[in-house]
Amino acid sequence: MTVTRGFGMVLISSLVTFTSLAQKNEDWFNKDLQEDGEFGVSVDKVYKEYSNRESTEILVAIIDSGIDIEHEDLQPNIWINTDEIPDNGIDDDNNGYIDDIHGWNFIGGASGNVIEETYETTRLYKKLKEKFEGVSEDQVNSTDKTDYKLYIETKKITEEKLASSKKTKEQLDKFAQTLMLVKSILEPELLDKELTASNLESISSRSERVLAAKEFMLDKFNAGFTFQDFEEYKDYIDQRVLYHYNVDFNARRVVGDNPDDANEKYYGNNDVYAGHAEHGTHVAGIVAAVRDNDLGMNGIANNVKIMALRAVPDGDERDKDIANSIRYAVDNGARIINMSFGKGHSPAKKVVEDAIKYAEENNVLLIHAAGNSSSNIDEIIHYPTRFYGDPKSSTTDAKNWIEVGASDRSNDVNLTADFSNYGIKTVDIFAPGVDIYSTVPESLYKENSGTSMAAPVVTGVAALVLSYYPELTAVQLKEVLLKSSVNVGKLKVYVPADKKGKKTKFKKLSATGSVVNAYNAVKLAESMSSSLAD
Repeated sequence: MTVTRGFGMVLISSLVTFTSLAQKNEDWFNKDLQEDGEFGVSVDKVYKEYSNRESTEILVAIIDSGIDIEHEDLQPNIWINTDEIPDNGIDDDNNGYIDDIHGWNFIGGASGNVIEETYETTRLYKKLKEKFEGVSEDQVNSTDKTDYKLYIETKKITEEKLASSKKTKEQLDKFAQTLMLVKSILEPELLDKELTASNLESISSRSERVLAAKEFMLDKFNAGFTFQDFEEYKDYIDQRVLYHYNVDFNARRVVGDNPDDANEKYYGNNDVYAGHAEHGTHVAGIVAAVRDNDLGMNGIANNVKIMALRAVPDGDERDKDIANSIRYAVDNGARIINMSFGKGHSPAKKVVEDAIKYAEENNVLLIHAAGNSSSNIDEIIHYPTRFYGDPKSSTTDAKNWIEVGASDRSNDVNLTADFSNYGIKTVDIFAPGVDIYSTVPESLYKENSGTSMAAPVVTGVAALVLSYYPELTAVQLKEVLLKSSVNVGKLKVYVPADKKGKKTKFKKLSATGSVVNAYNAVKLAESMSSSLAD
């Protein structure tokens, strides 16, 4: 899930939202710390030094919410399956997917597309409720103890979160009514000018009603309130009530598959946009927005094609869709797969594991976002994970996997994004993930924050390096990215979201204690490639 900086940090009594005060720098993640003063990943520095270097086109798969493949800054870099004839209703390439021109949508069907979904916790609770509702612990036989424990856990989470969201929704609805009243009082005074703090200052009136409304809104604006943040947060809470924690909501029927059959394949449709693709489009732009075309922003990799795989709804993704997306990407030639999603349970973990192993066997690098819960994911598992079997005790993991936390732009105590998950065992590396300006649908652009943005920064760097040195294996490419990263392990930083402002050394938050760096990676790949040639 994307995190807008400050988004959701709402004090209902006064409805304060905190927004970023940083100066906008539309592609700060491409900058160099020494040359530009921004802790980016030195992409621009690569292109300055290697402007005449030949490169090989790299296919990157993005498993996400979908992509606006007609976006002005992405369209030239969208993959086209040339073995398929568009819109003829025939599986020309015999891969099991009809008219899959730009990828595939595993959460769509003949009658439409899944947009909103429940959380995995809700789905597990609903399924287990049928078996255990009204059953006490002493009535449960030994073989069902684990499932019963999961039932109690998911019941507590779902019911408490639903109740809390309903209460918040009521408060937001009341506040929305107050806003409507205040706007109706102030707008005639503004004479068609926008309702902003600066415009409010110009209002002069003897009406106590007008002055009270003016003071009310100025208080909110001074506290960081924006109408956009309010509407986004209100929509988020509405979705939690109507969909995410609603056990009676069933989004899956439009797909036409059997959602309980984790091994099922060849369902879905070819609508990789589906009209609800902000997250995936934003991710795609970071990797592959066309460089130096005087539009929007510059993506990281300039010789890349993007395969769109839609498997992540507004809610939690399903394991079977992720497994099928990974296999589709591998079978259709992707060298790198970006996975900016995650959840707290994985009931069909085995099918995802098998797909990860399939990618490893076929030399495909998987890059995954660590998540946005400010949690130590060595202890609180964030799925999918590279660890096979029980993640907490596993000694076997995928060697083609990179787990990415989010960093900020300054080389100081604030380097770690306050929302980012971390873990010295589980998280490999950090990358820029705060105030990232990138593409969104309808040829627009927007700043978003999250490990969802940090992962495609690493993906873009990986694609850039691989385009120069395509002979590198997935494992070698991972080695290049990790070994060449900028080590700031001794730097003391705030532990994400620690309420007491606790600090720790950056090296304790990931395996490398480093931030990915494109320039260093290309240099290391160059020397590694030379030694391989010898």
